[in-house]
Amino acid sequence: MTQPALAPFLAFPPALRGAGFAAAPEQTASFLAAVGLLGPHSIHDIRRAARAIYGPGPDRAALFDQVFDAVFLGQSLQAPGEGTETDLPPALDAGGLELLPEPDEDDPSGQDATAAERLFARRLTSGETTRAFARALPAALPKRRSRRFRRAAGNRPDPARAFRQMLKRDGEITRLPSRARRHRQRRVLMLIDVSGSMKTGTEDALRLAHQLMRGAERAEVFTLGTRLTRVSRALKLRDADQALAQVSGLVADWDGGTRLGEALAAFLSVPRFASFARGAYVIVLSDGLERGGPEALSAAMARLRGLARHILWLTPLAADPDYRPETAAMQTVLPYLDGLADGSAAPAIARNILDFGRGAR
Repeated sequence: MTQPALAPFLAFPPALRGAGFAAAPEQTASFLAAVGLLGPHSIHDIRRAARAIYGPGPDRAALFDQVFDAVFLGQSLQAPGEGTETDLPPALDAGGLELLPEPDEDDPSGQDATAAERLFARRLTSGETTRAFARALPAALPKRRSRRFRRAAGNRPDPARAFRQMLKRDGEITRLPSRARRHRQRRVLMLIDVSGSMKTGTEDALRLAHQLMRGAERAEVFTLGTRLTRVSRALKLRDADQALAQVSGLVADWDGGTRLGEALAAFLSVPRFASFARGAYVIVLSDGLERGGPEALSAAMARLRGLARHILWLTPLAADPDYRPETAAMQTVLPYLDGLADGSAAPAIARNILDFGRGAR
């Protein structure tokens, strides 16, 4: 039997879906984890966690708060255009699981950024081979010195080996052994924008991400759009087509809007996810056509900059030699980047990831 204290937390995601918001199971788990970490000390802590995880757009923040108040405070929703209150609609009830309504207008080109969220699965077809990228990846990724040592010529003595030699040779040492620190690949974090304006390059990016998951010692991959989705486990499958088929079922916001600031804030609000960026080589693949305000994106990038070792931003717009980052979003993130390069196609993405990785130590 469900405890009364848990009832509003279980009713909140179905209520959001009924009101037209995205509420994936992974977001719900992150929301419960965030509430547990916050205490919470008051209802305001729960509201802040909900806003950070589910990320409502500025134009829908009022409706989001109404749904929150209806579930957690027992308030009725205000009927639009009237002064009287109404009961909670059936779609917002804890038992309602209605799907989001289809968008009124379709944008087949997907070239314009939009605030709308479109939820559906995409069948990803085969792309060009990434064998060269996979072969070059282990040597090209940046490395760091670990705490472990290895046998090596140098001026750092190895007392343990020296003592073992003394025991074997009756206290004599013919040559003083030395050691050096081992080197280990840095963690790699790849964030892929799957919004409508990036639809032409999404498959190439995911195929390279599949090779990254298999070739790197430690790597994590997330997709960003109107929501945050972790696809690392699916991309660990050996067969690329099977891996991408799994990803197509996990990601629900293909070709939708772009809310990078809110998606990054949701990523950083979960301590387990934020730990993936600590000391990591972060690769962001996005054109930066952000629909939200630059404040959320700036705050998220500032925190990401404090965690990551290197941040490389790849945008398809950089394929133009005359490209200049003039949008508000790109002007916001530019001070936090270590590199800005072409991300228009698989060869350019692979080349820039490898070249920047070789120079980033």
